[in-house]
Amino acid sequence: MSKGITSQSENYAAWYTDVVVKAGLADYGPVKGTMVIKPYGFALWELIKDSFDKMIKDTGHVNAYFPLFIPKSFLAKEADHIEGFAKECAVVTHTRLMSDQNKGIIVDPESRLDEEVIVRPTSETVIWSMYKKWIQSYRDLPLLINQWANVVRWEMRTRLFLRTTEFLWQEGHTAHESYEEAEKETLLILELYRKLAEDYLAMPVLTGLKSESEKFAGADETYCIEAMMKDKRALQAGTSHNLGQNFAKAFDVTFQSKDNKEEFVYATSWGVSTRLVGGVIMTHGDEKGLRLPPNIAPHQVVLVPIFKNEDEMNAIKDYINPVLNELRESRIRVHEDWRKESPGFKFNEWEVKGAPLRLEIGLRDIQKNSTMVFRRDTGEKKEVDKNDLVKQVPELLDKIQSSLFNQALKFRKNNTHNVSSYDEFKKIIENNGGFVRCGWDGDIKTEEAIKNETKATIRVIPFDEKPKNLVCIYSGKPAMHEVIFAKAY
Repeated sequence: MSKGITSQSENYAAWYTDVVVKAGLADYGPVKGTMVIKPYGFALWELIKDSFDKMIKDTGHVNAYFPLFIPKSFLAKEADHIEGFAKECAVVTHTRLMSDQNKGIIVDPESRLDEEVIVRPTSETVIWSMYKKWIQSYRDLPLLINQWANVVRWEMRTRLFLRTTEFLWQEGHTAHESYEEAEKETLLILELYRKLAEDYLAMPVLTGLKSESEKFAGADETYCIEAMMKDKRALQAGTSHNLGQNFAKAFDVTFQSKDNKEEFVYATSWGVSTRLVGGVIMTHGDEKGLRLPPNIAPHQVVLVPIFKNEDEMNAIKDYINPVLNELRESRIRVHEDWRKESPGFKFNEWEVKGAPLRLEIGLRDIQKNSTMVFRRDTGEKKEVDKNDLVKQVPELLDKIQSSLFNQALKFRKNNTHNVSSYDEFKKIIENNGGFVRCGWDGDIKTEEAIKNETKATIRVIPFDEKPKNLVCIYSGKPAMHEVIFAKAY
């Protein structure tokens, strides 16, 4: 275990915070519940962002930007939507401050807004007010717009990356001619989220439908990707919503159809956030700190030279620079750590930061024309001939990517349980944790009762569900669905 990092088994929550802070990912902001994302953490987020941004652009989506401030009246137009976000909204009531001799800086009472504005918790309402102006005909559809932005949700309980008052995300908002087209879009994005999670973050996810009580406020259907963290809790890592015509009707967004009829458009919305960074930490992290999948690691390869003086330093540079240049030409992200710290200090730091591969080079390695290569995922260290590095490094990075995914997949499989009795269900949830796969009668009262008694919720109704011949774990009635229950973040 790295110095200063709490053991996972001792206190998982403390371990998580220690890793975030000591790996240099983020720090606490001056306002309670806010987060400062530090350069290393932001580089990780940018790589996740850029990976998904390419996916959506390749499928015909474009980026735009919408205002941070939303008229309060907009939220009132979609009743379910405002009910879902009302308790989390930050409201702006005045526009100016003033100095008071006795009270110091106070709000200028004469600057009260005629209409209060909401700091966006999500952008459906402001975007659909604009879509009303932009959409007149079927020729304007589909409208496939995404924005990368920040949102504010005044959370009572916060945790760095996982749940903060302000966070970064992408939110896609699309408009379509038919329900079927909107459904196709919703499922397309869900598949892109699965690909992002599994192929880039090495995070295995379950895909499927949210239950009625867990779906997005104002949606007809909500689809999701759900991942298992190292403490066996679930993390909702992304959601894709078919909004039907709810927002179009609320904002009177219609189009002239091909047969000259005026119809309401169909909508989707979808989003992932900096919560994914937390997911990466908790899926792969170990007692030493981060273990980053190479596909999203800010530094895929870190050089730690071992030298005593400037002559030795220059000798190492001359020796390894041609190799590093070739790796960079192959688009491998290389970092060279020439700081005058001890090799042990730097080894420990890059293990905490989760760099996938570490190259260690001293004068002895130069004499043998070799390099010591350390794999963060397994802790394995081996000597590699310098002439083989350009070939072996990409191969090792691919192996690390696959290894982390397979380790996480095995962990999820070993901690997913099929149960046939409610007593067994409660025993697993209360003692061991993990995913419980079982029958559910489809009744929201049953779902609520289980939640109240065990704090476990339906995370997903998986696409591969097989409810036939199952009975509800709680009521004993024939199962309408086979679902995944778990405690969650």
